[in-house]
Amino acid sequence: MEKTVVVSVERRLAHPLYGKQVSRGKRYQAHDEENEYRVGDVVRIEETRPLSRLKRWRVLELVQRPE
Repeated sequence: MEKTVVVSVERRLAHPLYGKQVSRGKRYQAHDEENEYRVGDVVRIEETRPLSRLKRWRVLELVQRPE
């Protein structure tokens, strides 16, 4: 997948019956024009027009790079 990154978005919510905190996640394929983002980078994405069969998002900016 050239010029594509997979962005994992995790969210925590309370179980409706038991109240325990549960992690839920979703993976988005996002367009990376420069191929500059690597595994572990925290990025901001935005929804855009369809770029391919699965890509509906593009990377806006790098928020944090791991040390």
